[in-house]
Amino acid sequence: MWPRREKDKWHAPEGERAFTFVGKGARFKGSLSFEGTVRIDGRLEGEIHTKGTVIIGEPAIIEGDVNADTVISGGRVTGNIVASKKVELMAPGSLIGTVKTPLLSMEEGVTFSGNCEAEGQAEPRALEDVRAPAGESTRVRGAS
Repeated sequence: MWPRREKDKWHAPEGERAFTFVGKGARFKGSLSFEGTVRIDGRLEGEIHTKGTVIIGEPAIIEGDVNADTVISGGRVTGNIVASKKVELMAPGSLIGTVKTPLLSMEEGVTFSGNCEAEGQAEPRALEDVRAPAGESTRVRGAS
């Protein structure tokens, strides 16, 4: 779902076109609201709200809350992240705050200090016939 390029593993998901870019060295204070994808490599003090994807690059420093459909972060975030679809934390990133999302992915090497509510998207179900009587083979549900 998230294809990677060797030189640039921080890019928009497949199917999304050009996007807004806050470059390295740029500083922004306030509330940033948009639709679509934004990549931040600079410093942002405030809030981000979008019905799209927020990509926080390695050099980025975010001090504030992020609310989006999808958040991909390898930078430093001090604040809360709320994502309606997915949060992907990538090394060498760090997060100090709360994450609330249905799906959370975290690479080895990420620093995370806070709370997490990752509810998942599948319905919980009880295990059925975990053990088969001696001498019988167990059939895995969904296997042919």
